[in-house]
Amino acid sequence: MLENVHQNESQPDTPAEAPSEITRLGDTYSRRSIIFVVVSTLGLLIGVAYIFGIPIASRRILDIEYYWIFIGIFTACTFIALPSSPGKNSVPFYDIAAAITGLAICIWFSSHAWDIFEAGWVSIPAGALLWLLMLEMSRRSGGIPFLLVVLLLGLYPLVADYFPGIIMGIPYSFDRMIESHIFRAEGLMGITTKVVAEIILGFLVFAGVLLATGAGNFFIDLANAGFGKYRGGPAKVAIVASGFFGSLSGSIFSNIAGTGSITIPAMKKIGYPPHYAAAIEACASTGGVVMPPVMGAIAFVMAVTLGVDYVTVMLAAIIPSVLFYFGLLLQVDAYAARTKMAGMPADRVPNLRKVLVRGWPFLTVLVFLVWGLLYMRWETYAPWYASCLMVALSFLNRETMMTPHRIYETLRQIGILVTQSAAIILPIAFVVSGLTITGVTASLTSGLIQFGGGNMYMIIGFGILACFVMGMAGLAIVAYIFLAVTLAPAIIEIGNFNPVAVHFFIIYYAMLSVITPPVGAAAFLAATIAGSKPMKTSFTAMRLGVVIYFVPLFFLFQPALVLQGDLTPLIYVLPSIIIGILLISGGLEGWLLGVGKVANILRIPLALTGFAFSFPGVWTTLIGGVLSLAIVGVVWRNNHNVKAICA
Repeated sequence: MLENVHQNESQPDTPAEAPSEITRLGDTYSRRSIIFVVVSTLGLLIGVAYIFGIPIASRRILDIEYYWIFIGIFTACTFIALPSSPGKNSVPFYDIAAAITGLAICIWFSSHAWDIFEAGWVSIPAGALLWLLMLEMSRRSGGIPFLLVVLLLGLYPLVADYFPGIIMGIPYSFDRMIESHIFRAEGLMGITTKVVAEIILGFLVFAGVLLATGAGNFFIDLANAGFGKYRGGPAKVAIVASGFFGSLSGSIFSNIAGTGSITIPAMKKIGYPPHYAAAIEACASTGGVVMPPVMGAIAFVMAVTLGVDYVTVMLAAIIPSVLFYFGLLLQVDAYAARTKMAGMPADRVPNLRKVLVRGWPFLTVLVFLVWGLLYMRWETYAPWYASCLMVALSFLNRETMMTPHRIYETLRQIGILVTQSAAIILPIAFVVSGLTITGVTASLTSGLIQFGGGNMYMIIGFGILACFVMGMAGLAIVAYIFLAVTLAPAIIEIGNFNPVAVHFFIIYYAMLSVITPPVGAAAFLAATIAGSKPMKTSFTAMRLGVVIYFVPLFFLFQPALVLQGDLTPLIYVLPSIIIGILLISGGLEGWLLGVGKVANILRIPLALTGFAFSFPGVWTTLIGGVLSLAIVGVVWRNNHNVKAICA
């Protein structure tokens, strides 16, 4: 299935360029594929030695030594595997030169790691060259929008004193800027490299092992067995499968291309319009990135930023993600009911027992991972142990057995995932460094509070707008890192909000841009697969993903929804939100579950009263409840009268 990912995503015909995928490794055993696997596997082995404290050359490797080796190896892998332009499958001489240069510079820096740490040793020419190479990495991995974010914010220290007001900062010379970006903890030697080289590396290995052993196909079959026979079955299958796949891969765009190439044609076949099928896949893939247990890199960045363990973040994500997928399933079901759409033919629905018999190792490993994270508190070690368990269990089934070919393919898939993640995350170090060393983060925080006049709601409104604008590049992690150090402190200070709730608020609103016009990169990519109009698809995705537009406000004002603080309010808040989402979905799709068709004139009022009922406030819930009850009564009476006339 990952081959489909690369083929489909290599040419995303979208106005907003989606992050690139690895497209030029060629055949499994081509020369460049073998070189890629050898180099990336070397990086993984060194990572295992560092994380588990295994001595290399009779001593344990230092963190700064390991960081440089990791950066060098996966910089080289990026230039081997990611083409400079779509469709370029050969590796030109300048990419070979860039790969060798990047690796050589980082090995040299690694050999001076102790001098860098103790004496402040630097090499500005070599550092500047590595900076340029990583800028090119950002372009290849995230497109021109990502490059502009990394470049402009990275260069900000050069002109920081020329800006007015709250965006004025401490100026830096070019040499000092390169020193901070490349050699100091504010830049490459800080949080971004730690996240990809330590914290998420094990999860990327785990995802690669699962995908290589057939977990992607298993979860699609499991979703088919569970939901395929119901009305609109393929659409529900797309939602569930994309949730699982997105949690494993951590990539919205890979999720769309990987599962969308299967689910979108299936949805179209039973009657969903192309734009609707594409919108379903775009929404489901977007939500998968923040769906436990694995989630995407953002969760790990948040854990480091907040200074909490990963388990806290994972648990906090459960209720918001369930509410999002609940609303999406309700709307899909309502559309199927309104259009009298049947499920999949019985002969095409997989037998659930047979699917579970075939795929129980995948479920066992996921349960083991959750147990290791929640109960054993293994943190970064848990995915490594889960990967070993998956390899062991693979020998129980001939289809998943780790033969030499499958071991090679597994290493190849892991290398692809790590290279893609490194190419996206490592350049963000320049954004973090540029904002930190100039002192602009603190001034932005105080400036936002002053600009909002101390009004909590105005500052939240500015925050939503900032999240949306920053997320337009389709790279929510960039938006999150920027806003976590600028916007989050302002919101926490002005409203005394829970920090975990505030950071989830930022993540969810930063994700909005990938399905929202005018950019909607995720919706546009799904539209390409479905053959639908991109803008129409984006507007439909906006409607289907409506929960993601208002739920962040709810857990901002009621942190119990992210399992923070006193959980007693969940007793009454959660049922009202669930019922409210049911009413909103009924209003937006024109069909209320258990009641029937909603007249056009009542659809907007039903959705609005549903929102009021779900909002975590006593008066809004009471008023919304009374009004929605009246509207539901009218809807029920209308449908009852129609049935009586038909009878």
